[in-house]
Amino acid sequence: MKLAKRMSQLKASEIREILKITERPEVISFAGGLPAPELFPIEEIKHINNLVLDEEGDKALQYTTTEGYQPLRNWIANRMNLRLGTKFDEDNILITHGSQQALDLAGKVFIDEDDIVVCECPTYLAAISAFKMFGAKFLEIPCDDDGMDMNALEEALKTNDRIKCMYVIPDFQNPTGRTWSLERRKKIAALSNQYQIPIIEDNPYGELRFEGEFLPSIASFDKEGYCMCTGTFSKTYCPGYRIGWIAAPKEITRQFVLVKQGSDLQCNTMSQIAIAKYLEHYDYDKHISKIRKVYLNRRNLAVETMEQYFPKSVVFTRPQGGLFAWVELPEHCNARDILVKSLEQNIAFVPGGSFFPNGGHENTFRINFSNMDEERIVDGLQRLGKILKENI
Repeated sequence: MKLAKRMSQLKASEIREILKITERPEVISFAGGLPAPELFPIEEIKHINNLVLDEEGDKALQYTTTEGYQPLRNWIANRMNLRLGTKFDEDNILITHGSQQALDLAGKVFIDEDDIVVCECPTYLAAISAFKMFGAKFLEIPCDDDGMDMNALEEALKTNDRIKCMYVIPDFQNPTGRTWSLERRKKIAALSNQYQIPIIEDNPYGELRFEGEFLPSIASFDKEGYCMCTGTFSKTYCPGYRIGWIAAPKEITRQFVLVKQGSDLQCNTMSQIAIAKYLEHYDYDKHISKIRKVYLNRRNLAVETMEQYFPKSVVFTRPQGGLFAWVELPEHCNARDILVKSLEQNIAFVPGGSFFPNGGHENTFRINFSNMDEERIVDGLQRLGKILKENI
């Protein structure tokens, strides 16, 4: 059977494959980017679902517009303007199946075969997969603790005429947990406008800041309409609803609507109305504050345990928010070999090589600290530290 040529570019997500192993209850998993399920507002969701069916059941169980439920889109625009300094309204917002679908739609709208996507080095694995579907090539820009190297980025923009878009995660980046400085947010917006290259600003973790000040979105510095932002309720409410969004200039949003109509027509009406009703009846900020408190404690335990039990030659990030820390081993080490030995002792993580679209950097790996309870975090990282000491 002949398949489309694009299928030869695809392979199974390494994270999703590892997650199959972590379904075993004895495995201590630092692998997935999973929220803590004990923080899902289950009782509130029960109440809201009944309320929606009682008050608007005929609407909630019917088709809706591709753009999405208007009150929810309006809430998202207002929230972004308040938190991120943007100037969106509901007509800038398209509801998507998580922010992952937003990346797929961006690929359909912007990327042709052999176009170049500029990205951080490393970058989000599922974004690599989404853009590879359309034949994208990747130009990785080196990063430090303040984000992407702007001198390297400007040189790349000057010398490559196939660059189609830039993809960045400025807040608590996946996989490194790093956060961009205010100066670099302003600079990339200016470069985007100067070279007329769109930015896809992915922001699934921005609400989950544990320390420091919230920083404005790159889009807030965009003067010419080249920046679009993704967001999601998956990390702050519940991932099972699969409700996210993309915010963009209105003429681009209309293009996203067209390609979404060809994919799935619309997102789940019931889920959209239920989230909007939850936001109307409950204190969302109080709920997020509870999440931040738990994740801050787990981040602290993870960092303290790694500091105490990992070899001194191993370095790692101390994220100000989000779900992840990034670990770098000595250059001669291969994290995939460490993973094999770790799985033998029921410890899972994601090797870092998958986060580099052009390969290499196999001496790295990603740690998730949100999904395991405190006792298992300490136990798992102590045991992983012992494995590292015996094998590097």
